[in-house]
Amino acid sequence: MGSSDRLFNRQRTVHEIFGGGFVADVILWRQKNVTVGILLVALASWVVFERSGYTLLSLVSSVLLLLLTTLFFWAKSAAILNRPAPPLPELHLSEEMVNEFAAFIRTRLNAILLVSQDIALGKDTNLFFEVAGYLLLISIVGGLADFITLGYTSKFGLSFIVNLEIDWKLRAKRRLNLFIFHG
Repeated sequence: MGSSDRLFNRQRTVHEIFGGGFVADVILWRQKNVTVGILLVALASWVVFERSGYTLLSLVSSVLLLLLTTLFFWAKSAAILNRPAPPLPELHLSEEMVNEFAAFIRTRLNAILLVSQDIALGKDTNLFFEVAGYLLLISIVGGLADFITLGYTSKFGLSFIVNLEIDWKLRAKRRLNLFIFHG
């Protein structure tokens, strides 16, 4: 990996910062077909939601209702026709899994509450202004667009900016090498 792959002269490459592997390849446009496919599906869903006025919550609710109704009638008709019931995995949460998740959430919330308390008591003025600025920015941007539009443009913008930054560094390195070897 050359220095041009590194973001802001850090020790790790951008690919490593995004976790490496397939997901990082998609984010960095190395898997162009997959990235374009994801963006097109996101664009199509955004258009459908915007034009129809349908919300994500109502769509999820409708899909779950359809699934539940289908499984119900399948099970009832299987009992009448002496056929096997629909195959369903055992839906069960272990107590250990729930306790681990609750402990994780509790530690994160306690950390957030501790920082919030420090800000509210005036112990960290710089952090107060930083948080207030971000909250104001989120409020302004949130007032301009709904959640789905904001999510789509954020995904597209981040993908585009990261790719643009890497491309700019590669071009700068090539020009610098041409200048050094031919200058």
